[in-house]
Formats: sequence, structure tokens, C-alpha cells
Amino acid sequence: MSGALLAAASGVGFGVFQSINGRALRGTDDSYASTFVQVGTAAMALAAVALAAGELDGVLEAPLWALGDFAFAGLLHFLAGWSLLNLSQHRIGAARTGPLLTTVPVFGVVIAALTIGQLPGAVTLLAIALMCAGAYLVAMRGGGATARAADALPALGCALMWALSPIFILRGLEGFDSPVAGLTVGLVVSVLAFAPALVLFRGAGPAWTAVKASAGTLKLIAGVLVAVATWSRWAALEDAAVGAVLALNLLSVPTVLFLAPIIAGRHVERVTLGLWTGAGLVISGGLVLVVAP
Repeated sequence: MSGALLAAASGVGFGVFQSINGRALRGTDDSYASTFVQVGTAAMALAAVALAAGELDGVLEAPLWALGDFAFAGLLHFLAGWSLLNLSQHRIGAARTGPLLTTVPVFGVVIAALTIGQLPGAVTLLAIALMCAGAYLVAMRGGGATARAADALPALGCALMWALSPIFILRGLEGFDSPVAGLTVGLVVSVLAFAPALVLFRGAGPAWTAVKASAGTLKLIAGVLVAVATWSRWAALEDAAVGAVLALNLLSVPTVLFLAPIIAGRHVERVTLGLWTGAGLVISGGLVLVVAP
């Protein structure tokens, strides 16, 4: 399968994941326990793929600094990022969370400016303005209510984590060239870090009760879907340009806007014209960012 097809499959797959995950979260009151189930399921699914492909054979011989980068990237992307993703979906639903997650390139531009002094040009600033305007509309419940900045913070925080994690994954790949193995290491470390943290802050009994309540069929399906979608994105980078992969990943937005009301119910996921407009602005700005020279 070509890199472009893998990237498109990743974008659509992530949109389907968000829609199913949003519905699954309606059955639990603990988004953190739900994240643990999601990370654990994804870790097992991706580990199975990596083992079947023979990608874990050289992990024990990989440089410790590379494994450390994979581990830190996992903590950012999965433990922190997915916790914020679930928190956002629990608060505002999948349809509103989805477009806000695509602001990752905006944070990437800011990070590049702060770390390597790469200042944005006029085209980049225009793209950022479009994405910020779109995010504002989404935070306003699609234009149908008073804006509440706090509603958007978990999703934007997730986007920030997802903008930071590739820095460490790409550096780790310089020491051990296997995206699947790197992602598996990051997921496993996230599970090992999440379990004691959940027990510490919830207590052993309440934590176990919350995890059991979150481990429904939909949540397990969502965990497998996001593992496959994440793997597809990294596999796509081997055969396609980064800009093309990022652009095709934006297919997640129309996918979640279309599916979320069907899966969760239109009374829960209210997709308005204002929400579509905000999502359109975010997508437009994202496309400008990834294709602009």
C-alpha cells in the first residue's frame, strides 16, 4: 500500500476512532481510567503487530538514549495527550474536539520559532490566523453559544503534546530505525507509568472499579483503531512526504463530524453549520501550513 493511501487510511481511521471513543466515554465518569484502558489496548495491539513483523528483534540492542526518546515521546503523546483527548471528548464531545486537534501544525510553528529561530512568513501567519479563527468558532459550540475558552483547553493541550512528541520520536529513530518499535516502546512505558499513577490518585479499589467500568466493547474497539491509525501514519512517512501525510490526516475532521452524531446520537453530538464552518477554517489553514514552501 502506498504512503498516500496509508495516510488517508490513518486520517479516516482516526476520525472513526474519535467517533466511537466519544460514544464509549458516555458510559464512564472517569476519563483517566478510560485513557488507561485505551492505552493498554493500543499497546497490546501494536505490540502484536510489531512482533509479527519482527520489528522488536533489535530493541534490546538499541541505544539507551533512543529508547529514552521513544519513552518520553510516549509519555507526551499517549499518557498526556490521550488523557487530554478523553477529557475534552468527555466535556464537549467528539465533534467539537476533532477540529481542535488539527491545530497541531500551529504549535509546531511556534515550537520551531522558539527552538531553532525559524520565524513564520506571511503565508504561515495567514494559515495560523485561519486555524485560530476556526478553533474559536468550534469553542463557541459551532457559533451557537457564548464562547468559553476553557472548553477548548484540553483539546488544544492535546494538540500541543502531539506537536512535541514527534521531536523525540524522530530523534529516537536516528538511533533505532523502526517507527513501530518506537511507538510500542512509548505505549508500554505509558502503561507502566499510568497504572501506579491511577492507583496513587484514585486508590487501588476505586481505580480498579473505574478501569473495569471503562473496559467496554466500544472502548476496546477504539483502542485497537487508534493503534492501527497511529501505526499507519508513521508507516506512511516512509513512502510519502510529511506535508502530504499531514494533509491527508485532516480527513479525520469531516469523518468525525459525519459519524459522531450517528454513533452517539444527534442530541449529544450537535453538528451545526457554525461547527462545519469552524472546522473548514481549521482544515484550510492546516492545508496551507503543510503545502506552503
